[in-house]
Amino acid sequence: MAKASSSDDLDGFDHKIIDLLVENGRMSITELSEKIGLSKTPCHQRLKRLMDEGYIRGFRAILDSRKMGLDHIAYTEVKLSDTREAALKAFNEAVSKIREVEECHMIASSYDYLLKVRTADIRRYRHVLGERISSLPHVASTSTFVVMESVKDTDFLP
Repeated sequence: MAKASSSDDLDGFDHKIIDLLVENGRMSITELSEKIGLSKTPCHQRLKRLMDEGYIRGFRAILDSRKMGLDHIAYTEVKLSDTREAALKAFNEAVSKIREVEECHMIASSYDYLLKVRTADIRRYRHVLGERISSLPHVASTSTFVVMESVKDTDFLP
């Protein structure tokens, strides 16, 4: 039986690799190896292992939401009329298809889900809420919190 990986399996070099790539995912192996103090081959082997074992799931472009015209953020609480497993599965599958929903979390609250929804403006959000989110399977009610300013956002680069 294979042992499940945990952060306890990582050493100092692994943590340095992860920390540096979180800051700059486009860093070359040469630069990465110099910064952590290993030659390129062992550095590359460690990076490959971190990826193979799922510690690093991938790399992506972080877009400037304002330049993309998507600087309106709302958090939407969703209460379902049915929370049996089949209803949860139907909701999960359907919500994952709404592009404007950046995040969806099942929560322990008077509501069942918390969605992070990014749109161009409040009018577009109102359309997404009314036509897409409210019509998802088993949605009984919603409540919205509109972001006035993002003080800390992990996807925002200063």
